[in-house]
Amino acid sequence: MKLTRRLLLGVAAGGYLLSAGAAMAKTELTFWSWRQEDKAFYNDIIKKFQEKEPDISVKFETFAPENYQTILSTALAAGRGPDVIQVRAYGNLETIATPGYLLALDKQTVPELANFPDAALAAETLRADGKVYAVPFATQTMLVIYNNKIFKDAGVQPPQTWDEMMKLAQTLKSKNITPFANGTSTAWQNETIVAALLSSMLGKQFEEDIVSGKANFTDPRFVNALAKLKDISQYFAPNFTGVDYASSQQLFVAGRAAMFAGGSFEVANFKKQNPTLELGVFASPVEKPSDERLVARYYDGGYAVNAKTDKKDAAIKFVRFLATPEYGTLFTNELKNLSPIKGIKIEDPLTQGIAKLAEGAMSYLMLVRFRYQEPSGSVLLQSNVQKMLAGQQTPEQAAAEINKGIATYYKPFQK
Repeated sequence: MKLTRRLLLGVAAGGYLLSAGAAMAKTELTFWSWRQEDKAFYNDIIKKFQEKEPDISVKFETFAPENYQTILSTALAAGRGPDVIQVRAYGNLETIATPGYLLALDKQTVPELANFPDAALAAETLRADGKVYAVPFATQTMLVIYNNKIFKDAGVQPPQTWDEMMKLAQTLKSKNITPFANGTSTAWQNETIVAALLSSMLGKQFEEDIVSGKANFTDPRFVNALAKLKDISQYFAPNFTGVDYASSQQLFVAGRAAMFAGGSFEVANFKKQNPTLELGVFASPVEKPSDERLVARYYDGGYAVNAKTDKKDAAIKFVRFLATPEYGTLFTNELKNLSPIKGIKIEDPLTQGIAKLAEGAMSYLMLVRFRYQEPSGSVLLQSNVQKMLAGQQTPEQAAAEINKGIATYYKPFQK
């Protein structure tokens, strides 16, 4: 009996050691993000990934958006940081890709890169070497979000032309309805307002001419668009120059304003705060009915691998999962935020409408083209439009200041 007991204890101990060894063999990845509001979603996604890869666990950590880039850069510079990183795009990507902190990705290591349009991959590409450093995660569209119930009750329709939008705003104001919730106190919101309201007015040809140097920001097309923005600003939130971003959001969420000029990323937040909202979206109005209707579009960051991780194979497996149509469909339908992955299935009618509008797009110009050097086009646009709408500059002066700043480094403007 003693012998039997020793054998049983030995078997049990052996089994324990085996299971402990299996547990020790499990690879744990750390995954950093600034998307605190999406934490529950990512934890669910990690569970789905672990069903496919039981030997890999993922710890998701979030940081305040305003501090994220600094915290991340500091960690990476010290040779630490997470294994998988949610990174921003364009110029902000370059600040951490240029020093070699990120692992370059290609279609051999991440075949799923084929699931993305070229413009999305370009947002995660380092211009110096032409290599992709992250899997894109979202398409953001600058447009006008409107309260469908307010429109119905007021007997109005989404406008097609600029003149129709001015009449719409006048009609709403005459019924004691605030037409636009927007304020301009928060500087960056001025850039979203410009893109949401003026993209059709500017047009794709303007963007091409700016990029090639055939035109600059003193071009009459840009000045005239700014003048129209100044005209429509009389229908923004009361005392709009002192209204910040959060207050603008709350004004719209509470049903106290009919429209919000901003990004598609607002929709999920609006619905979360007020599930009773009936929302619709429309692209920036055209000057003439024959003009092309456009939104402004950009690709909002991606998922990258730390170049110094000692868990590269596991990190790549996770990033590959985040590049699949399966993931893109979940991302889009759960977060109501459009994934750029081809082949996704969109369930929500409003998100379907946003995807349709995004097919006719110019770039979110300053972010995509002029946020790589200082002074960035975004800062120049934000500050000068803010001054213009406060009555401190004319549209001509605002355009000249924007152009002057970009011309300090942009050679096509130096001719």
